Amino acid sequence: MRRVSLRLRVALWAANLLALGFLLLPLVPVVIGSIQSEKSFQADTRALLPREPTLANFQLILSGGARKGPIFEQVSYLPKSVERFPAAFLNSVLVALSVTVLTLAAGGLSAYTVARLDLRWVKALLSFSLAARLVPLIVLMVPLYVMFRRYGLLNSVTGVVVAEVGFLVPYAVLILAPYFASLPSELEDAARIDGCSRFGAFLRIVLPLSTPGLAACGTIMFIISWHELLIPLIVVSQPDAMTLPVVIAGLVSDYFVFFTLMMAICLLGLAPTVVLVLLLQKYVVRGLVAGALKG
Repeated sequence: MRRVSLRLRVALWAANLLALGFLLLPLVPVVIGSIQSEKSFQADTRALLPREPTLANFQLILSGGARKGPIFEQVSYLPKSVERFPAAFLNSVLVALSVTVLTLAAGGLSAYTVARLDLRWVKALLSFSLAARLVPLIVLMVPLYVMFRRYGLLNSVTGVVVAEVGFLVPYAVLILAPYFASLPSELEDAARIDGCSRFGAFLRIVLPLSTPGLAACGTIMFIISWHELLIPLIVVSQPDAMTLPVVIAGLVSDYFVFFTLMMAICLLGLAPTVVLVLLLQKYVVRGLVAGALKG
């Protein structure tokens, strides 16, 4: 039995390593390309290791094109994405945090209603909203643009937040409703007997017990909002309100493609979501499986 269990463990470890390698291997050339100059990168694209490692790409991007360094002194043209990166990064942080908080607030209340109130129209409305999300997002961009133009929400961070919250709330309800349903309702009944209202029981009993589910849902909402391209691309046309995915999409110019700068910007854009997942990994896994295990 011990030999079988040992072989099983080795097989599981090998499967995990293969899965991690499959996911992380594409990032290796991105990391290698980001720490070398464009000239050395184009000179030998098959090199496994950079000949002259440098952080000039990251310095140039983080400074918004101010700190060129020696490898960029002779470059007469740089993509506008380099200058817009600091502002776009701040806009993405603001949008992602706002969307996460608002989506959790609206989705949490809606999910609690679905989980606790046995009303037909509530479940029918949830099914309808989820079915509406099956429509390709690009189909809804024209009516979204017309509506936002009427209400003055174009070319603003507020417009991006409103649009993304509207599209993400059904997903938040889908994640949180099973988790709320798995919590024992007797705790809320006891709180209401002690004088709490239903909303007070939700704030004092349900939310503290739902920390893993809220963390998992918030992480997913943050990642989706952070990497969303289509909505900011349609709603925003002014550089001051652009988010990071829009700026990254503009890296391919009509004059030249700076591969090393593109790789460096992609790594910087990927860093916040990777850090967030690593910090909340335990809560994310527990929150996603808790509803299934308890239900």
